[in-house]
Amino acid sequence: MNTLSATPGILAAFRKYLRIFRVSLTERFAYRGDFFLGTFLRFLPMLTTILLWTAVFDGAKESGREELGGYRYREMIAYLLLVHISRMFSSMPGLASGIARDIRDGSLKKYLVQPLDLIGYLISYRAAHKAAYIVTSALPYAVIFGICYRFFDHWPDAITLVAYLISLLLAFVVGFAFEACVGMIGFWLLEVSSVLYIIMTLNYFVSGHMFPIDVLGEPWATFLKLLPTQYLAYFPATVFLGKTTGLDLTHGLIIEAIWAVVLLLLARVLYRTGLRRYSAYGG
Repeated sequence: MNTLSATPGILAAFRKYLRIFRVSLTERFAYRGDFFLGTFLRFLPMLTTILLWTAVFDGAKESGREELGGYRYREMIAYLLLVHISRMFSSMPGLASGIARDIRDGSLKKYLVQPLDLIGYLISYRAAHKAAYIVTSALPYAVIFGICYRFFDHWPDAITLVAYLISLLLAFVVGFAFEACVGMIGFWLLEVSSVLYIIMTLNYFVSGHMFPIDVLGEPWATFLKLLPTQYLAYFPATVFLGKTTGLDLTHGLIIEAIWAVVLLLLARVLYRTGLRRYSAYGG
C-alpha cells in the first residue's frame, strides 16, 4: 500500500527533472556553434601530443624498445584519441566550482525554498549539456578520427562496443558524482579555488588522460587502477582498444557501477551534512 501511494510522487519527480532536462537541452543547443568550434580547437593540442609521442617512441627504438607500458606507437596515439571521447562523457567543467560558489554566495537557498533537489537538478542539467555537446561535436570528431584512422589496427566487435558504451555512460555518472563531492567542500571551506585546482590537476594525471596508467609501472599502475578516477579516461579507452577483455572487462564494469553508486551516495551524504552548518549568507 505504501509503495502504491509513493508511486505518484516518484513519477511526478521524474517528470519534473525530465522537464529540466528538456529545457536545458534547448538552452544548450542555442550554443551549438560554440560547441562545434570548440571541439576543433580542443583537438589542436593533439597535434603537439602526437609529435611528442613520436619523438618519445623514436628515442625508445634507438634503445631497442618497441613498447612503452605495453603500448606500441600506434596504440598510444589511438589511446590518446579515445581519451577525448572518454572525457567528453566524464568531464564536468565548472561543476565543482559552481557548487562551491552557490554555497559561498548564498545562491544555494533556491534549492531549499523551491521543490528542487540540488543533485537531481544538476545531473539533469549536465545530462542535457552532454547530449547537446555529443550531437553537435559528432561531425568534428568523425573528421578527426577519419584522418587518424591509420592508428587503429581493428574495429571492436559488437559485444566490446556495447561494453564500451556502458563504460562511457557510467563514466558520466562517476565524473558527475566525483565533482559534486569535490564541490561540497564549500560547506567547510570559505575559499576553495586552490583546493579545487590541486584536485583537478591531480585528477587529470591519475585518470590516465595524459598517458595510459600502465606507463607508470608497478606499483603505481595497480594503485591508480583501484581509484575511481581511472574510469574517467583510462578504462573506457582500454575497453575500445581490446586491452581489457573477458573477466577483467566484466569485473571492471561492475566495479565502475559500484563506484558510481558509492560516489552518488557520498555526494548526497556530504550535501545533507553540509546543510546542517549552512548559514545561507549572501544571495
